[in-house]
Amino acid sequence: MRLKTTPLMKGAMIAVRDCMGVKKEEKVVVITDTGKIDIAKSFLFALHALGVDATLSLMVPRSHHVEEPPSEIGVAMASVDVALLVTTTSLSHTYARMEATKKGVRIASMPGITEDMLTVGAMTADYEKVSELSWKLTHLLEATDLVEIYTEKGTDVRLSLKGRKPAIPPDDGLYRERGRWGNLPAGEAFVAPVEESVEGIVVVDGSMSPLGLLAEPIKLTIQRGKVIKIEGGREAEELSRFLEELSDPYAYWVGELGIGTNEKARITGNILEDEKALRTVHIALGMNVSIGGKVESKTHNDGIIRNPTVKFDGELIMDKGILMV
Repeated sequence: MRLKTTPLMKGAMIAVRDCMGVKKEEKVVVITDTGKIDIAKSFLFALHALGVDATLSLMVPRSHHVEEPPSEIGVAMASVDVALLVTTTSLSHTYARMEATKKGVRIASMPGITEDMLTVGAMTADYEKVSELSWKLTHLLEATDLVEIYTEKGTDVRLSLKGRKPAIPPDDGLYRERGRWGNLPAGEAFVAPVEESVEGIVVVDGSMSPLGLLAEPIKLTIQRGKVIKIEGGREAEELSRFLEELSDPYAYWVGELGIGTNEKARITGNILEDEKALRTVHIALGMNVSIGGKVESKTHNDGIIRNPTVKFDGELIMDKGILMV
């Protein structure tokens, strides 16, 4: 067992030592499910190597992002200093995570994390650099009222940020202070736009949760913040079917704008890493209460847009994927 997980400890050690700043005397729980238990063990081994008496809590995988964990998992999450969420689907936007954050728990949410991310991917980044860029973009978002996004494949969308503030601190991967939380791998500046302000066309050409890497782009037509038409090939049909089966009208609302800041992140079809990649932005549909919005949904699904041109209040911030900051 130890030989199988030892190579993964490269990224796991960066996570617990550098990103979370775990101390020997702290209480730490690794929360996982039966789909990620082998990867979760690498975090447990890394913690034990640092002399931390951490524990492991196991559950059945949730059926979709935002589904709440069992109550006993929520209790475990809220009763420690640090919680590492090594799960198949995301607990980031659950009330269990929000409650733990209110109590001061430091949390790293890692939905869908893979062995590849821990050995050569986004988890091996220099997180001091990731943090610096994430903060620069966050400060720019903080002073911006209107965001415009264009791509050669047809994205042409506008979003108002009036009265909305980006997540501060951003998802920079350094969660060392009480109550800090975010993804690992990390690397994005993000904000909940004014929902009804979002107007235009978004062409998702990277990946889309829950579908993964896209063979064909998905075209989303958005009016007053809500997706009113989904066009494309087979994957567009799958997305339409997924949203319909949720029976949740709020799953169609735009809930987030994010900008990737991790130079080690790649677009592989795994949203956890994809949304952190440089040269991308992402638009998410659904739940955003946890990041300052007003959409309460059963789900939260990100769509990755490659090589966009982005303007903040008319000023060029990204030119065909190249950041100008």
